[in-house]
Amino acid sequence: MEKRVGVGFFVLGLLLTIMPMAVTVTVRLFDFEEARRHLLANDLGITPPMGWNSWNHFNCKIDEKVIKQTADALVATGLAKLGYEYVNIDDCWAEINRDENGTLVAKKSTFPSGLKALADYVHSKGLKLGIYSDAGYFTCSKTMPGSLGHEEKDAKTFASWGIDYLKYDNCNNDGSRPTERYPVMTQALMKAGRPIFFSLCEWGDMHPALWGFKVGNSWRTTNDIADTWDSMISRADMNEVYAQFARPGGWNDPDMLEVGNGGMTEDEYIVHFSIWAISKAPLLIGCDLRNATKETLEIISNKEVIAVNQDTLGVQAKKVRSEGDQEIWAGHLSGHRVALLLVNRGPWRYSVTANWDDIGLPSGTVVEARDLWEHKTLEKRFVGNLTATMDSHACKMYILKPIS
Repeated sequence: MEKRVGVGFFVLGLLLTIMPMAVTVTVRLFDFEEARRHLLANDLGITPPMGWNSWNHFNCKIDEKVIKQTADALVATGLAKLGYEYVNIDDCWAEINRDENGTLVAKKSTFPSGLKALADYVHSKGLKLGIYSDAGYFTCSKTMPGSLGHEEKDAKTFASWGIDYLKYDNCNNDGSRPTERYPVMTQALMKAGRPIFFSLCEWGDMHPALWGFKVGNSWRTTNDIADTWDSMISRADMNEVYAQFARPGGWNDPDMLEVGNGGMTEDEYIVHFSIWAISKAPLLIGCDLRNATKETLEIISNKEVIAVNQDTLGVQAKKVRSEGDQEIWAGHLSGHRVALLLVNRGPWRYSVTANWDDIGLPSGTVVEARDLWEHKTLEKRFVGNLTATMDSHACKMYILKPIS
């Protein structure tokens, strides 16, 4: 959430931490011109980015046909209208050697038309094109050069191609700290002449949530996700620790979505999407959208859950109570509402109760509860608490709206 106050100030961060029996709100006011002098001031990422990334499903097996067809699928399925706007190419898109001028070259066997033509195609669909590089000498696949030592050259190249998003990995570097290498690319992007969303993929090694806001628009808090329940839920846990550092313009990133790749049940994918949404994580689809099932599309196109992720208040939810395998996640939304997620991580059907004093509501508050997966407002009004029963590896997600 960005708000100008008077002429020279704006709200750069609103940190809202939900604690038992209390809600603490800290509003920081900064001089607008001073903030503009920070390394990153590209006015991007006011809400978490939404789109698609090639890595989780395709790894290195990508080409311009897949990218074009994915852009087409985002439009045809209606996902683009819901906010999924970035089409992001991950590793393996470039030749192993730069040209005689030191410029990165798109791989001729897989991207024969070049990245500028591909960006033009994606833009013609009303979408944006993302690309991948690395703060090292080679990318993680070791099939293409990294950008270490070539930051300004590469940033200008990306801008000239019409690139809108850069995922910047951390492999095969010179041993220096990411806090030294990543700001070099930040400065290069700021001078490139085109707004480019900057996604730091540092894997959480040096706690980028503590320093990432001045450097990037999002920062990975975890190692790579895998398409399993254990991997997904562990990434959610690692990411949640840094909730207080997320804010409009800079988001914690627990890695891309695995929904639709086949390694989890439908209920587990619903939990996955719900946690990512309430955590204000980037919603980057990671499956083959060209062949997505009806069930997959229903999950990733849930407008009400997406609205929680894109809420303008920009407050990442916290795990406010955890008892064994039963969890309560909650975060404040605009309009004095609360997003509530009840999760059953255990092997048996179980009931979970959310008490108002855990989620930051006065105990006597009467609320209306909207079930975001059933798409219905519950007839009962709730005072003091709400209880739901869930199957194993399932969840219930609500918006609570105080009515008295």
